[in-house]
Amino acid sequence: MNKTEIREKKRKEVVEAIILRKEPIVLVARIYKTPQRTIFDWLARYRKGGWGGLKEHRKSGRPPKVTGEDMRWLYDAITMGNPLNHQFDFCLWTLAISRTMLKRERGINLSKSSLSRLFNHMGLTPQRPTHKSYKQNPDKMQAYLNETFPKAMVKAKECGAQLYFVDEASVRSDAHRGTTWGKRGETPVVRDSGGRFGLKVISAVSPRGDMRFQFIEGSMNSRRFIQFLKKLRKDARQPILVVADNARYHHSKLVQAFLEENKSNIMVVFLPAYSPELNPDEQVWNHAKRLLGKKPITNEPDMKRALLSILLSIQKRIKLIKSFFHMPDTKYVLALCD
Repeated sequence: MNKTEIREKKRKEVVEAIILRKEPIVLVARIYKTPQRTIFDWLARYRKGGWGGLKEHRKSGRPPKVTGEDMRWLYDAITMGNPLNHQFDFCLWTLAISRTMLKRERGINLSKSSLSRLFNHMGLTPQRPTHKSYKQNPDKMQAYLNETFPKAMVKAKECGAQLYFVDEASVRSDAHRGTTWGKRGETPVVRDSGGRFGLKVISAVSPRGDMRFQFIEGSMNSRRFIQFLKKLRKDARQPILVVADNARYHHSKLVQAFLEENKSNIMVVFLPAYSPELNPDEQVWNHAKRLLGKKPITNEPDMKRALLSILLSIQKRIKLIKSFFHMPDTKYVLALCD
């Protein structure tokens, strides 16, 4: 095999890895020791001329509508920011917004179908993003992961306590979820502060697959939180360690006095602020809201009946609940449960 054939073979292997095997561009660039800029040039040649476009001496004819440099610029725009960085009043990369940005900033006008194919050629897929608050403190997250939670687990094991993660959720019938384009195999992150809903529910899950939940009439407060902790302790039939978020009433004098009186049976440790992804119980609500969105809800009683049915079905699926502890952001729990 001569040098020309070797170069052509490498181009084909690289493009096949991205387009056919769906491997990330970053990984392919590292494996084949090829700059990303070069890979985008090869992808542009493939888009224009197919596999034949990767052969030597195929540079005649009209230049491609989307060059390798255009593709690299678009890839960086999609994967390193969101539409807010480009003066759009929306945080998800939809095809419509992406088309508008590409035409405005690069002078390239593509149809939605062409842009969708281009995204797929670059290893970008439409995905449901996770949401993180801009107020999240990385130092406090590390302190929780490296100190707070491990120390609490040591104490829990000494007391024979069962671990539960607790989360309160609000659900409204008009809640909606969208998709955004991002790197294949890597969930996009959208920084958002959350929303408001109608029904209020509190739930708890354990690494062994237990789940408890309770609908809340009126506003959630210290007394209702204490009531749920008492019921959770009674159902567990052993001491419990509860991991909860930083809702204000969790830190009230009433709750703190209750925990002091019951410290041998009920221990509570708090997640770092604005870090719901560290709570496996968050997945209960992601799962429930997704299913609820498919139900024909006409009024609040309908919604409550539908949500109750969904939560009861989740409660019976022990393997599903256990899977909530195998998420990238929650598997830290299992490392300390052995």
